[in-house]
Amino acid sequence: MSESRKKRIVCLGELLIDFVPETNGQPLSDVPAFRKAAGGAPANVAAAVAKLGGSARFIGKTGRDAFGQFLRGTLEDAGVDARLVETDAARTGLAFVSLREDGERDFLFYREPAADMLLEAQEVDAAWLEDAAVYHFGSVSLIAEPCRSATLEAARRVREAGGLVSYDPNLRPMLWPDADRMRREVLAHIGLGDVVKVGEEELTFLAEESDAAAAEQRLLALGARVLVVTLGGEGCRVVTSGGARIRVPGFPVHAVDTTGAGDSFVGAMLHRLVELGVTAESMVSRLGDEATVHDVFRFANKVGALTTTRRGAIPALPTLAEAEAFHPGG
Repeated sequence: MSESRKKRIVCLGELLIDFVPETNGQPLSDVPAFRKAAGGAPANVAAAVAKLGGSARFIGKTGRDAFGQFLRGTLEDAGVDARLVETDAARTGLAFVSLREDGERDFLFYREPAADMLLEAQEVDAAWLEDAAVYHFGSVSLIAEPCRSATLEAARRVREAGGLVSYDPNLRPMLWPDADRMRREVLAHIGLGDVVKVGEEELTFLAEESDAAAAEQRLLALGARVLVVTLGGEGCRVVTSGGARIRVPGFPVHAVDTTGAGDSFVGAMLHRLVELGVTAESMVSRLGDEATVHDVFRFANKVGALTTTRRGAIPALPTLAEAEAFHPGG
């Protein structure tokens, strides 16, 4: 397949069950009941792409259990090509989520280990990557072997084939042995990402620098071509290694649950980049153009905002028609 015809966005990493409370504003200890939902950041990204009409594949590992079956069905129902490897060695991971009144979250994870942590590089079929226009991964799958090696090997294969690599560190400190190790591991692989998405707090933490511009330059110096800094409801900032620094405003909404909002933003961003024919080679020049940046990231901001108005991650992701019809603040 020629590079120009590649449209597939391939995501690899964790896939788990989110248990989300029906009402906001309670600590986990006081939540009376939870609702089951599919989750896991890279899986959310794949589902976001598919629901927007893009071509998405997810690669991961689940337990050979009822939750694994539910997750496969959820991804397939969303339109994702789910290349899931089952295992009897561990069960599907769980995350319990508590929602504050503002929609922000607290987490409690059960993954010691979870099945997704056991994906091995040799289990990733080369054919699952050969049609990738984009490969997307996060840092949760870098915490432990063998999934760490599987994640990085897939990134290297796609990059060597000319594909665009997307990296969202998506920091979850409670899953790492300590904060210093998390910072070192995340920074060690920034250079694998052609586009790296971070939140404001993540940027400050990773760069150990309170000045945003200086922090951005430190991460770009590690090899990323484009850095996308999300600013919550305020939108995002796009910074390129070519010197562009462009702010794109967000959309005001009443957030009820921010679970999956960053992932839907990434999915919308990658979908739009592929639709526009942006490649790893052309990314810096294309995203140095303000019109292109506003095209891509107004759409991503809108999709992220819409996701926060619903509960759950994958269940909250909008279709393309819903995104186009959504006019927040209008």
